Amino acid sequence: MTHAQTPLGTPAVRREARDKVTGAARYAAEHTPPGCAYAWPVPAAVARGRVTAVHADEVLALPGVLAVLSHENAPRLKEPDDPILAVLQNARVPHRGWYVALVVADTLENASAAAEALRVEYESDEHDVRLTTSHPGLYTPEAANGENPSVRERGDFDAAYPAAAVRIDATYTMSALHNHPMEPHASTARWDDGHLTVHDSSQGSGRVRDALVQVFGLEQRQVTVVSEHVGGGFGSKGTPRPQVVLAAMAARHTGRPVKLALPRRQLAAVVGHRAPTVQRVRLGAGADGVITALAHEVVTQTSTVKEFVEQAAVPARVMYTSPHSRTSHQVAALDVPSPSWMRAPGEASGMYALESAMDELAIAAGVDPVELRLRNEPDTEPDSGNPFSSRHLTECLREGARRFGWERRDPRPGIRREGDLLLGTGVAAATYPVLVSPSTATAHAAPDGTYLIRVNATDIGTGARTVLAQIAADVLGAPLESVRVEIGSSDLPVAPLAGGSSGTASWGWSVHKACVLLAERLRDRPGGLPAEGVTAAESTGQEVVEAEESPYARHAFGAHFAEVQVDTVTGEVRVRRLLGVYAAGRILNPRTARSQFIGGMAMGIGMALTEESTMDLAFGDFAEHDLASYHVPACADVPAIEAHWVDEDDPHLNPMGSKGIGEIGIVGTAAAIGNAVHHAAGVRLRELPLTPDKLLSHLSASAGGE
Repeated sequence: MTHAQTPLGTPAVRREARDKVTGAARYAAEHTPPGCAYAWPVPAAVARGRVTAVHADEVLALPGVLAVLSHENAPRLKEPDDPILAVLQNARVPHRGWYVALVVADTLENASAAAEALRVEYESDEHDVRLTTSHPGLYTPEAANGENPSVRERGDFDAAYPAAAVRIDATYTMSALHNHPMEPHASTARWDDGHLTVHDSSQGSGRVRDALVQVFGLEQRQVTVVSEHVGGGFGSKGTPRPQVVLAAMAARHTGRPVKLALPRRQLAAVVGHRAPTVQRVRLGAGADGVITALAHEVVTQTSTVKEFVEQAAVPARVMYTSPHSRTSHQVAALDVPSPSWMRAPGEASGMYALESAMDELAIAAGVDPVELRLRNEPDTEPDSGNPFSSRHLTECLREGARRFGWERRDPRPGIRREGDLLLGTGVAAATYPVLVSPSTATAHAAPDGTYLIRVNATDIGTGARTVLAQIAADVLGAPLESVRVEIGSSDLPVAPLAGGSSGTASWGWSVHKACVLLAERLRDRPGGLPAEGVTAAESTGQEVVEAEESPYARHAFGAHFAEVQVDTVTGEVRVRRLLGVYAAGRILNPRTARSQFIGGMAMGIGMALTEESTMDLAFGDFAEHDLASYHVPACADVPAIEAHWVDEDDPHLNPMGSKGIGEIGIVGTAAAIGNAVHHAAGVRLRELPLTPDKLLSHLSASAGGE
């Protein structure tokens, strides 16, 4: 069948849409078993130290209180792979907000009131939460998240950079950022005859199941984790979080089902954040703007609980021609909450710095910013030397420039004006790696002509159910409405989590393979199906191993264009237009793909203009605890936003020819907006977010000079 004849590649409406808008879709905290109790956690009130007393007796006498768990009486856990799950196991307080107790009561109100009343005494130590480039504890880790080498050097940067005709040396700073999904992290747990069932707000129920098996010393058959509907995660729900262990622990202790939804004000300390970074970028180029030397050096933080290193220098190993290159990461272990995954970890942070520096290089060399990027297109991946499986960044830049009207741009900053408003435009490129993990799936054909696909995928709002059904219908040559999909339970065939823009590629590959086998079996049965139907099961373990050994560098690319206005009276920056063009393999569903691209771009607006988590140095805690103080973009902040893509046929990916699309939309957005602000106001700010207080003094000085 050709693409035009199949459901794959069509803008099919997401299958769960009606359930979500009518309230029929059930989330983790909306499951209430009979006799359900409610838990409320108690966060540490010191930034570093130890608990010396928990006055549980005082609150056990309060109405409805069933239990108070702390390190003094909580069930002992086996050591987890992730230390943040070792909750209530000892008296140590590694950072403010670390959970030191859990109150369980008959109602949510009683649990909350008792947790508020619980007196906990501490022995407090001096804390250190300040990240600086001269911190005495800075060290070079072995790797920056996973298999990314912490340091890479090619050529002789120290000799090439001073010899360059044009040089840029700039430092870019980002505060911490938090995911803040609409649905807080929540779990409902119950034990039935030794079997633990948990409804958890997670991007991967299989990983949560494995963590619970480990900490409670169980077998896999004794645990079921369900994550049927998830209200956003953006990485913060990519790994198991403390609430799922606490809920299961409380349910075992009380003998009743227990529901625990983390209060919004506690999330900043316990579910991860994008670590703050200080990034020095040095670019050396010829008079024509072609880069001869590139250095991207990152300083960031981790916690004393575990090491997590934001791999912000890694994108610089992919993007541009750079015969002499140095990319490195240094990290300090501070008394702060543990950083973790946030949409496009590494790429979002690193590409902000790199693409801002590219804009500065374009100005210094007198080359148009789009043209500069075109001149620095590499023939192969700079770091590895491997050929790209496909790289259509050039097409993205040119198509984006055409759609945006870039040719009408006056390159001089501070020229366009409407009353008190200065107007400007900016561009930035984007990249994200192609990732895939082993997955299993089953495909079943019933005598009535319907099909059932079973795979433990997770739909975090991306439309996974819909796209997987489209993949199955495409292989089976069946109507889309005849295919049903079951996802979101650890009892289903094993599959990886929704993260790293790898979900559809991983799950879809196993679904595709299972459906190919099913189709073969159906062709061998011309006499019709038995009453029980026919089932095929497949795994992609071998295919993924072969893909990882591929001689090709596999990445998605994109180009972002932004138009902004800068109010010279208030210092406020508003985005007027935002346009993205992407090269992301075959687009399997244009409707859900556009939604993903636009969602990432909207999140990038927040990264550029409004979002920051400020560390209170004296208190040792993030100051922004809710959506009133942590400002995410609203509809009024996104007046005109467009997402487009170029056709890309890449045979080196997976049977669908797809690349991940969930994260690349955020990658270049902040830099494009920052570059547009410079074009509008002639002011180069190198610290995100670009809030009015940072701009006003520059605008006043500029106005005074006119």
